[in-house]
Amino acid sequence: MPQPEPAGQSEARFTRRVGLFSFGTLISRVLGLVRESVFAHLFGAGLATDAFNVAFRIPNFFRDLFAESALSAAFVPAFVQSLRRDDRDQTWRFAANVLNAVALSVGLVVIAGLLFTPVVVRVVALGFADEPAKLALTTLLTRVMFPFLLFVAFAAWAMGVLNACGTFFTPAVAPAAFNVVSIAVPLATYGLLRERGLDPILGMAAGVTLGSVAQFLVQVPRLLRHGFRWRPVLDLRQPGLRRVFTRWLPMMLGYATWQVNFLVNTFLLTFLAEGSVTWVSYAYRIQHLPAGLFGAAIGSVALAEYSHEAAGDSPTAIGERFRHAMGLVAALTIPAAVLLFVLAGPVVQLIYQHGRFTALDAHLTTQALMLYCLGIWSAAATRNCAAGFYSLGDTRTPALVAVGVVAANVVLNLILMRFIEFRSFPLATSLVQAAYFVLLFLLLRRRVGNLHGRHIAGVSLRTLLAAAGAGLAAWLASRALSRLPLPGFWLHFARVACGGAVGLALFYLLARLLRVKEVQLAVRAVLDRFRGHGR
Repeated sequence: MPQPEPAGQSEARFTRRVGLFSFGTLISRVLGLVRESVFAHLFGAGLATDAFNVAFRIPNFFRDLFAESALSAAFVPAFVQSLRRDDRDQTWRFAANVLNAVALSVGLVVIAGLLFTPVVVRVVALGFADEPAKLALTTLLTRVMFPFLLFVAFAAWAMGVLNACGTFFTPAVAPAAFNVVSIAVPLATYGLLRERGLDPILGMAAGVTLGSVAQFLVQVPRLLRHGFRWRPVLDLRQPGLRRVFTRWLPMMLGYATWQVNFLVNTFLLTFLAEGSVTWVSYAYRIQHLPAGLFGAAIGSVALAEYSHEAAGDSPTAIGERFRHAMGLVAALTIPAAVLLFVLAGPVVQLIYQHGRFTALDAHLTTQALMLYCLGIWSAAATRNCAAGFYSLGDTRTPALVAVGVVAANVVLNLILMRFIEFRSFPLATSLVQAAYFVLLFLLLRRRVGNLHGRHIAGVSLRTLLAAAGAGLAAWLASRALSRLPLPGFWLHFARVACGGAVGLALFYLLARLLRVKEVQLAVRAVLDRFRGHGR
């Protein structure tokens, strides 16, 4: 039986892996923002962008339902068990069986989606009913993008295998391939589509589908290096596969609940002023940079680590891993949220305010972004809590809690949208995300015992104090730079870069003064990586 790893080494390894995942995800997210910037430059905010955003939400609904986090959460614990208990031939046979089963099930969903697209679009975009051209464009874009679901499912399966094997950078950076293709295709086809009398936004839709193919293929070499070889096997009675699907079903309920929430939000937004869908969507995508960057990194590494603990018959050891993971959540997401909040205006202007995207569009997107920032920490913390349940094979509890949380979200939006219009959606999201974390934390504590709540609260409070001082300094620096006689883009860049640099530097100093150990560990992991000592 392997000897338990010393706590210091365990925390350092966990932090290094989070750093690798974060770095890979950062590349992907930055390219994602470039993609959104290109999108805003080419199309602005109006009929075509509203149609695209609604169309993209539909296959995205099924992506979160069948792929991405849902598939990983169901598959990784079972694959880790096979890695620890079976010989490698059996393990890779199991992995191939899961891949083939995913291809069959998700492939059928894609075919059904293509056949019934008009019906689905009429329901989701009911607010477009009086605009036949907008409805027709939304239908066409949805059909072009639906096949991306299959390849994103393959990419999620590959990520699960690689994470369980201890590889985190490749799956984290894989979405960068998606974004590169999603940028290149609309730029290359814009003029061609216009010459042929077609709406150029079709290039964005084609880029989404082709990008998903690239996201899967870029992970294949690393899979082969670990020893995976595809096999034409489809054994629906295999115990491991049945375990995955048994856990996947509650995950589908949980993610379906959140995706229904997004679809309901989209449905409600279509009744507000034109551009509302776009303002909220653009704000969400910026907010998703730190939330996804750190939340996905910590959640993915935590799922693999917790699963190894659970497979080793020591689920109570999850509490120690959880304590360190939550410390990293605080150290990484709280300063990111504060700095993004105070620099929201110049960030939105830098990314979006050019081409057809007006100053008014930027101002309204900024308002939505600031409200989304209130939920960045709780979104990452929730993901870490959910990983604890998934590693124990319990996918039902997070799903059932999600049903109640989403119901509260819809009610909040119905009440608030009458008074603050599109702003209600980011505000309600932040509020219910906090409630979701509190509920999951309390339930997980009952399941595994001590989760070191006092320690986590202390670290979070000290981090918030350091971040508040850093945020004030960043805001003052950005405001002082706003008087510089520079062209628009360079002025916004200077405000974001200098304000962010001042804020980060002061945050590090204050965090050291307040003895936030997790900040020092994170910085050390980054420095070790650059010196060539990271794994």
